[in-house]
Amino acid sequence: MRVLVVEDERRMAAALRRGLQAEGFAVDLAHDGNEGLHLARVGDYDVVVLDIMLPGMSGYNVCKQLRAEENWVPILMLSAKDGEYDMADGLDLGADDYLTKPFSYVVLVARLRALLRRGGGRRPAVLRAGDLSLDPAARVVTRGEAPVELTPREFALLEYLMRRPGEVVSKPEILEHVWDTYDTDPNVVEVYVGYLRRKIDTPFGRAAVQTVRGAGYRLASDGG
Repeated sequence: MRVLVVEDERRMAAALRRGLQAEGFAVDLAHDGNEGLHLARVGDYDVVVLDIMLPGMSGYNVCKQLRAEENWVPILMLSAKDGEYDMADGLDLGADDYLTKPFSYVVLVARLRALLRRGGGRRPAVLRAGDLSLDPAARVVTRGEAPVELTPREFALLEYLMRRPGEVVSKPEILEHVWDTYDTDPNVVEVYVGYLRRKIDTPFGRAAVQTVRGAGYRLASDGG
């Protein structure tokens, strides 16, 4: 398995390479964000270990740029910043995992192997269906150039549907993921679907949120 380590502290980078090579990984090093971005673009890597505080370009921006280019290589971010908002920022920008320094090599390797098993499927930072877009980090929804104001529950419902474009999702699934419960009256889903349609579809003459009778709801992958 080929690993790209982007770390500006050279002693740390060398230690990471030795440790990962001992575990059977082939390792390339980059010591600044620009070099890391270039290597991630042109190299056929199975996973990237990416520090956040880098010269030239931050790890956040490297990750954001790769995802904008639809490069879905699994990314594990490393940082001395252990705040919950730092971690949330990294994950919202498209990273797959986040590990704070100092860390255990045993844990690092276990997490890398978990990422390798998961593979490099699509994990865009901004979700899109036609001209409908949703940015989970910025909490912004737009239809074309027009902003759409949603309540937190409406936003969560749309995000769940947009993460599964073209798929039919049942009311119980929506209750579990959006309301975090099975106990709520399933009819509340129908009510909120109606709210959502009146904001993202009706004013624009679209029909993105579709009812599949007897099965649930589906978000049209082309945005309706």
